[in-house]
Amino acid sequence: MEYSKIYKVKEEHIDVQGIMDGLYYPFYMEYCRHDYIREVLGFDFAEEAAKGIHMVLSQYTIKFLRSLKKDDEFTVTCELFADAGGQPRLHFKQSIILNGKVMTTAVFTGTCVAATGGRPYLPTGMTDKLVDAPKLDVATLK
Repeated sequence: MEYSKIYKVKEEHIDVQGIMDGLYYPFYMEYCRHDYIREVLGFDFAEEAAKGIHMVLSQYTIKFLRSLKKDDEFTVTCELFADAGGQPRLHFKQSIILNGKVMTTAVFTGTCVAATGGRPYLPTGMTDKLVDAPKLDVATLK
């Protein structure tokens, strides 16, 4: 299931070249991903942190294809994948799209860890939602 949200480039995110600074693309993807995680996966970061469960990123890759400009209204997509190797990881394929053109693509990989330390894991409620998710091998991004 692909999830999406619409955003508008903020003036303060524009660099001296008149395009959005590369630093902000992952932030817009994070806003969309966090909404997806809360609304679709049912994982509320604040509530889970209070229980001692932290969801963290372990890696991400990003490709910049085209630049966004001031006031561009764009769509960010988010799609969930399970780990092809069976590791306790979530993979989120994301894109930024403007006027039907893909501007940026990325894959963000995350997991959960106890606030007290220990090995990465996914809570039971989360693993239930991964049963029907397509699988992704981050080594090959396939």
